[in-house]
Amino acid sequence: MDHFIKIYTQQASDYHKLVTPEDVDGNLLPALEKVSPFQGKRVLDLGTGTGRLPLLFGAQTAQMVGLDLHWDMLREHNGQRQKQRGLWGLVQSDMRRLPFPSDWAEVVTAGWSIGHFTGWYADGWQAQIGIVLNEMHRLVTPGGALIIIETLTTGSTTPAPPSDRLAQYYAWLENEWSFTRQEISTDFQFNSVDEAAAHMGFFFPDLAATIREQGWSRVPEWTGVWGKRV
Repeated sequence: MDHFIKIYTQQASDYHKLVTPEDVDGNLLPALEKVSPFQGKRVLDLGTGTGRLPLLFGAQTAQMVGLDLHWDMLREHNGQRQKQRGLWGLVQSDMRRLPFPSDWAEVVTAGWSIGHFTGWYADGWQAQIGIVLNEMHRLVTPGGALIIIETLTTGSTTPAPPSDRLAQYYAWLENEWSFTRQEISTDFQFNSVDEAAAHMGFFFPDLAATIREQGWSRVPEWTGVWGKRV
């Protein structure tokens, strides 16, 4: 089983413990709001996972729905949303077949999810991601916004796509689909080096040794935010 699929289907609680200390400086929400405000909007979040994005802005929205393929992630998400202001809907579905009518959402987000297709469909990622992007365009209202969030490397002091295929995907978003990129720091802050190595090593097996060597309790991370008004 793919390393990430195993986490998403069987280890959602541990995954949420990993992402909770992320973005210590609070750079993500302002970057998202440069593309579109969320106040009073109807928002659909694709690959919603354990709720990283809805927990950030869901209480502002008029209506919020998180969609994910993996039930274990949605189960953890449901537990986390009960602790927050505001409630929102959760739907289990493939993001390539969205169970919503056209022009349903004013903002469609997809955080750290679409990029997996470049690994899962190595020989046909453009076709598969193209299906998702077409669905996103179908769902968003005229004048609405699309926002895609992807990694620009974890454990590096400078931002860069962590693989050649992701670099191709990012350039494709910009050149073929007219998305505009922002690059932001979203560092993780842990209480100790040991805690950082344990939590980060769970998701990034090769990173734990670097964390210990560098003495990092604050682990550097870079994130790309691709936005588009339609």
